[in-house]
Amino acid sequence: MKNYKNDILNKICYTELVYERINKKLNSEFSKMGIEKKLFDIITETNEINFQKTGKNIYVTNSERNIRIIQFLKN
Repeated sequence: MKNYKNDILNKICYTELVYERINKKLNSEFSKMGIEKKLFDIITETNEINFQKTGKNIYVTNSERNIRIIQFLKN
């Protein structure tokens, strides 16, 4: 089984649209650094069994934080 957690943590990148969508979805005004830290922390603490690849997307589900992150992974 492929380790998607390491792939995501090593290749993660953000666009302005990503920051805007996260703040809009959460009705917040987090800084770029704040968003990156929160996502990094969530991905790091989430058990590998909660990473599911479907097509080009990897779904990271963290029940403790009640969050699901969808990550597009480029090769």
